[in-house]
Amino acid sequence: MNECNPDLADWLQTILIFRGFSRSQVLSLCQIVQPQTWQKDELIFKQGSPATGFFVVKTGRVKVFKVSPMGKEQILNIFEPGDNFAEVGALDGQPFPASAAALERVELIFFPRQVFLELLRQDPDIAINMLISLSQHSRHLVSVIEDLSFKDVPQRLAGYLLNLSDASSQKSSDRTQFINLVTLDITKTQLAAALGTIPATLSRAFYRLSSEGIIAVNGSQIEVLDRDRLQHLSQSLGQSDL
Repeated sequence: MNECNPDLADWLQTILIFRGFSRSQVLSLCQIVQPQTWQKDELIFKQGSPATGFFVVKTGRVKVFKVSPMGKEQILNIFEPGDNFAEVGALDGQPFPASAAALERVELIFFPRQVFLELLRQDPDIAINMLISLSQHSRHLVSVIEDLSFKDVPQRLAGYLLNLSDASSQKSSDRTQFINLVTLDITKTQLAAALGTIPATLSRAFYRLSSEGIIAVNGSQIEVLDRDRLQHLSQSLGQSDL
């Protein structure tokens, strides 16, 4: 067992899957974790490799992705501080179903599979919170599949920009006001991979939204000029891809 760092124990109590835990429960968790540091673009694990545990992001961001036989990348999710990922393989013992890499320097908290499973057997609260987390991830993947199946690239881009604006609004002091000037939180190449397209097609989608007066683009800064039209585009039925 590891000696528990009090600061780490305090932090663990703030994340979703361990929220509401008693101090003794968190101290038990703290003794089995393994802090890790990964540099930008480092591969944390590869699809098909043995799933020896799961991770919680302490600092930085991690992308989980798949790569087609032709080399096209599809980002499935981006995890931020407090998020857990790779729990599916940790629970069922099967290999990792996707790959993960650091988008920037990240600090991760790794939970080895066997000792964590033993804690699950001992404490149903952990299992319930893990089920809630798994449900949230499942809903996200359903949304990704829906977008890729039924929406064209401009529609997917519109939805992404709306979500980015909403997230910025939630972080502002006045949550009643929508933030219309946002900064892309990933590169445009990564954004293309998240939206299931290629950079050239994404550029044409940005051009279309700009030329129609819906947004204004200045590098990584995007100004939403017509939120209603952006909302309508994101919700309309797919037409033809660019």
